[in-house]
Amino acid sequence: MKMLSNVGQRMFAQLFSWALFLAVAATLAGLCVDDSDAAENAVNLCAKTSRDVLASCRSEAESDFLLANARCDNLSAAEQRNACRQEAAAEEEDELMSCKEQFDVRQSACESLGPGPYDPAIDPANFVDTIDNPYFPLTPGTTYVYEGQTSQGLERDEFAVTKKTRVIMGVKCVEVRDTVRVDGKVTEDTFDWFAQDIDGNVWYFGENTHELESGLISSIDGTFMSGVNGAKPGIIMKAHPVVGNFYRQEFDLGNAEDFAEVTGLNSSINVPVGKFHRCLKTKETTPLEPDLLEDKYYCRGVGNVLVVDEVTGERSELIEIR
Repeated sequence: MKMLSNVGQRMFAQLFSWALFLAVAATLAGLCVDDSDAAENAVNLCAKTSRDVLASCRSEAESDFLLANARCDNLSAAEQRNACRQEAAAEEEDELMSCKEQFDVRQSACESLGPGPYDPAIDPANFVDTIDNPYFPLTPGTTYVYEGQTSQGLERDEFAVTKKTRVIMGVKCVEVRDTVRVDGKVTEDTFDWFAQDIDGNVWYFGENTHELESGLISSIDGTFMSGVNGAKPGIIMKAHPVVGNFYRQEFDLGNAEDFAEVTGLNSSINVPVGKFHRCLKTKETTPLEPDLLEDKYYCRGVGNVLVVDEVTGERSELIEIR
């Protein structure tokens, strides 16, 4: 075999050294990417989300204060300006306290949910057309009627399972119209969208809600649709609930964030529509209303039969199924 000349040997050595350098650099770059991914995965993303929302809430409170203060500056009388500024400062303090209370609820939820992000995989092929979960059956054409005395008056809630459907994230959802009246006047009119997966879990894909005053829409807070602006579906009812289950029922940060925890499977309930045994009990909370705490009871073959506000003691009972 013919030997390389000295010049050829030097050129070969230089090329080999450069190739070796590039190979080592590529390997190190790959290790850096892997380390970066590992570091990202090691972060408690649930807790980080809570902190991010806290920062957003505080920023909004400060923005509201600055705008309120600007309005105060346009009052002619010094006494009025000072009173206005004091009120603005007090409102900012209340908003900041609310931000902290919401943060505490989210952080507490993260202890049960774990450190990962909330990003459920939704495959339309994994959903069925019928919602027959024994604790949350939704048969089209059925209406559930609830009543209860509240501080605002007699509240009547009609939860009507329509024959309409809506496709969300590729999943065909059952549409439910939920209409609330207080002393005969409509105060809330909402369309909810549910779907059941092949395992029997019932998912909540969103709602279009209108709160009304004197017949006019006063708020659409809570309205969301999964797949839009980061909103994601949650589970309304597990296929096989177990005491201690803690899960998200909806996910739209700062707008729709209900949590549920299964606290019992053997409750006996007596409501106007009948007596039930071995009913499921859940405790439901939301960071958007830190003081809200509701116990809900679901009975096999019927669904939700009773809601109890643990703070006020108010009850909403199932009085009729038609």
